Amino acid sequence: MVGFSFSIVTSWTALSGVLIIGVESGGPPVMVWGWLAVCVFTLAVAYSMAEMCSAYPVAGGQYSWVAILAPQRWARGFSYICGWFMLIGILAMGATNNFVAANFILGTAQLNNPSYTIERWHTVLVAYLIAVVATVSNIFGPHLLDRISKGILVWNITAFFVCFITILACNDHKQSASFVFSDFQNATGFGAAYTAVLGLLQSAFGMCCYDAPSHMTEEIVNARKEAPRAIVLAVYIGSITGFIFLISLSFCMGSLESTAGTPTGVPVIEIFYNSTGSIAGSSVLSSLIIVIVVVCANSLMAEGSRAVYAFARDHGLPFSGTLSKVWPKTHVPVNALLLTFVVQIAFNSIYFGTLTGFNTVIAIATEGFYLSYAMPLLARILAYFSGNKQRLEGPYSLGRYSLALNTIGFLFLTFCCITFNFPSVSPVDSENMNYTSAAIGVVMLISLITWITTGRKRFTGPDSGHLLDEGRGAGEVAVGQQKAA
Repeated sequence: MVGFSFSIVTSWTALSGVLIIGVESGGPPVMVWGWLAVCVFTLAVAYSMAEMCSAYPVAGGQYSWVAILAPQRWARGFSYICGWFMLIGILAMGATNNFVAANFILGTAQLNNPSYTIERWHTVLVAYLIAVVATVSNIFGPHLLDRISKGILVWNITAFFVCFITILACNDHKQSASFVFSDFQNATGFGAAYTAVLGLLQSAFGMCCYDAPSHMTEEIVNARKEAPRAIVLAVYIGSITGFIFLISLSFCMGSLESTAGTPTGVPVIEIFYNSTGSIAGSSVLSSLIIVIVVVCANSLMAEGSRAVYAFARDHGLPFSGTLSKVWPKTHVPVNALLLTFVVQIAFNSIYFGTLTGFNTVIAIATEGFYLSYAMPLLARILAYFSGNKQRLEGPYSLGRYSLALNTIGFLFLTFCCITFNFPSVSPVDSENMNYTSAAIGVVMLISLITWITTGRKRFTGPDSGHLLDEGRGAGEVAVGQQKAA
């Protein structure tokens, strides 16, 4: 589970894929210090979620915790909205990862063939291909998921050391310490304070998806202990590797103009080449990351399909009966997988219509996740003050620190969810506008319509409507049934 979770969080490669945001919005100082700040606050969220997962290990994750902890009169509606944002976050994150993988593949191709010009439709089609591969592997190779997760953890850590040691050792024209830690850079057209806030999106995206183990609890043994541990460890590993890699990249990059304007479209590849001076060496380092991102696509497809399956099983989606079916031979929710695939390629298609489509999908993914993280924390805070579930029973209980960490995490998530809607380039026009708020509005509208038409009557919440008041999660129930069988 640690390998599976980190294959999705994999902060250092995630930061690499969206480095362009940090380069243009404050430069290295915002990337480095912003990353440290985001990681500290993220730990408050991760520990809070780990505590809830330990008490209630159900595949629905966030929306299930909301249904259990929120005041009873509006728990179902609040849980329903949380479930929709959770799904949008997971599905948009899968699409974003497809973009990142496509950018690295095409960027490496361009590095080796300077006459090749990358077009937007090239990126979209390669992203489609990655989604197809992830879908097929999840349908026909689910038995390999455990081995892949263990193997990619080793590959991930090894690649991390190879990449940052290589560029530090080969680069003989490093930037100064002031460039990395203090020289503010601004290519957005906005003021410095506003730009620094925009730069946090890169760090927020890099530290996301650590809820992944909570959606796999019904497929692992001892879920109340192992899933929370995987949530927290993934954040710690991601924080350390991300911080080291960001500093390495900052010292080894050339000018910000050449890094941001590289014909490869991927600033990290430009930094690799600036450091090694070798096309072959840069391609090898880039290929190490490509393997990680492609495997991450497989993991995000698995997580997304399980989340869709869980929400459909609780009658939270249209055609829930179809989407909650599991193939008897492979024990995989194939219909949920296919829906996950369709939504991912729909998000990827946004890039056909707008230059900022990549950034918009990043913001939608991060916003969806952070909103779905904030809702159970709010429910937990309300439960504490209402006298309902003041203490969560589980191996990962936070005790007297629970309320403080819940509050800190909730305030951090709320701040992020507001700022993710800000435009990132001035002057603002239809081509560079941040359409995240519009996308979130569409999600709210869809969830409201489906709640009125079907959800209000049919949505049951976790465990067929029976709240897990005794602290015994569905993960343990499922494991017990498997052992009995």
